[in-house]
Amino acid sequence: MTETSHKKPPLSLKLCAPRGFCAGVDRAIQIVELALEKYGRPVYVRHEIVHNKFVVDSLRAKGAVFVEELDEIPQGDQDRPVIFSAHGVPKSVPADAQNRNMFYLDATCPLVSKVHKEAEIHHRRDREILLIGHKGHPEVIGTMGQLEDGAVTLIETEQDARSFQPRTERQLAFITQTTLSVDDTDGIVAILKDRFPDIVAPHKEDICYATTNRQEAVKAVAPQVEAMIVVGAPNSSNSQRLREVAERSGCRVSALVQRASEIDWAKFDGITSLGLTAGASAPELLVEEIIAAFSERFDVSVDIVRTAEETIAFNLPRELRDVALSSASAAE
Repeated sequence: MTETSHKKPPLSLKLCAPRGFCAGVDRAIQIVELALEKYGRPVYVRHEIVHNKFVVDSLRAKGAVFVEELDEIPQGDQDRPVIFSAHGVPKSVPADAQNRNMFYLDATCPLVSKVHKEAEIHHRRDREILLIGHKGHPEVIGTMGQLEDGAVTLIETEQDARSFQPRTERQLAFITQTTLSVDDTDGIVAILKDRFPDIVAPHKEDICYATTNRQEAVKAVAPQVEAMIVVGAPNSSNSQRLREVAERSGCRVSALVQRASEIDWAKFDGITSLGLTAGASAPELLVEEIIAAFSERFDVSVDIVRTAEETIAFNLPRELRDVALSSASAAE
């Protein structure tokens, strides 16, 4: 064979930045790892700590045991630490843990906790509350569970916003899930504000900085490439929204994959440009794995497209700060 027959086709790969782990996800994973370091194994985690199979499997290998409900924890392990996931939980969950005399650590993202507080403030001020979000998502379940049943009405779509009828004469207020599509949410909010001009909005945007930044990076890259890959889990809301944003921005192919092994190579046959990003729960190791897989088939040149800088970090629970300091000192 001639040398040219082995030549790989060129591929311009535009790497979105920011991408991958956000401060809330990083904090939640640290909480599990530090709890294992301080208290030993097993440490129980209610629900997936974040929506990423690789992360969950890695923590499971270290001694984390994942359960969906507290009653799945064996009687003999009721004194072991239990951690609530980054998505947040209804108030009934910590109450149940206290009734069982369990020691728990709350890994709820502080930006989700902010939405919980907003709901409580609106309720205290006797407002009728609307939550823009996706039914069944753990974050939505947790937020609605901050108040008694019926206190919060879920709005999923623009049609929901058009058809909603207030139950009372009370003032309306809305809050949102933190991982929504910015554009979709803007459309819903516009309808609500048009119908109810006095509706109370969040003082500061509920959609978190990381969700917004990752979507803006995709919007910048998608028009420049033929295809986009989002590294993330199918049950990850923010990852699904990234895929949708890429499609709306003109990508011929937009795929959500968890690992390189899931890539449908037929979809990428003949492309010369590719965008790559990762949802807020996806580690950078998986992004590198995707790049390596494309490098086996293409002559890849990587260009980073950065649209924002992220410097946010969240404090750890006080119960774990000692072990975090000791781990940091040992690493120096």
